Amino acid sequence: AGYAGGIPVCGTVQHPDGTVVPRAALTLIDVAGQQIGRGASGEDGRYALATPGRGAYVLIAAAGGHQPQAVSVTVGERPVELDVVLGGAGRLAGTVVTADGTPVRDATVTLTNVHGEVVAATRSGREGGYVITELVAGEYTLAASAPAFRPAALPVTVQAARETRQDIELAGGAVLRGTVRAGGGRPVEDARVTLLDAAGNVVDTMTTGADGTFRFVDLSSGEYTVIAAGYPPVATVLQVAGGGRTERDLQLGHED
Repeated sequence: AGYAGGIPVCGTVQHPDGTVVPRAALTLIDVAGQQIGRGASGEDGRYALATPGRGAYVLIAAAGGHQPQAVSVTVGERPVELDVVLGGAGRLAGTVVTADGTPVRDATVTLTNVHGEVVAATRSGREGGYVITELVAGEYTLAASAPAFRPAALPVTVQAARETRQDIELAGGAVLRGTVRAGGGRPVEDARVTLLDAAGNVVDTMTTGADGTFRFVDLSSGEYTVIAAGYPPVATVLQVAGGGRTERDLQLGHED
């Protein structure tokens, strides 16, 4: 008795290894869920919250990059000393690779939470590795993208206070290139080249440069039709392999 705000609950917020957690947010609620008190731990990890007096309460502690913690506390006649341990942050690490295991360097790696918000973004290193730290445990979506590859995404569950490993595989977008030539083998500039997929949809269209070349990148594997506008137009059906490079020259009919 004798405490202006009733019987206090005080203690230290700390990590599992005993080091303190400064600036942790503390909330005290009663059994009905009503907020009784609120505060923060100091630089020394200490906190103190006043209670109305005897009764059962729940103390909630949270800090960025830590697992939040809820602790039941029963207040009697004297101050309650209650230390709170916040689980450490989780880490997510892995490698961005191609289907054959080749590392993909400088890929953009993004992590989004269940609300679709980006919580972390980084790039893969020379050996394709990435690390994301200070993660609260839970469900996330891991995505990776890199030039000349199709982006990929997959679900990942991050564990508290430990490292979760998750590699992510990027499928190389195939490249199709070639040269449009006239009857005598001369490259044709400004020829219109159109690429159709197996269903007949136009995937892309482009105009050849001065050297008659065309290039389509980031293609899925499958069957395509290439059409070059000439007199008459020429169409070629070809197979494109995932991650491969396909070369195909197109010969335009020549009219004098």
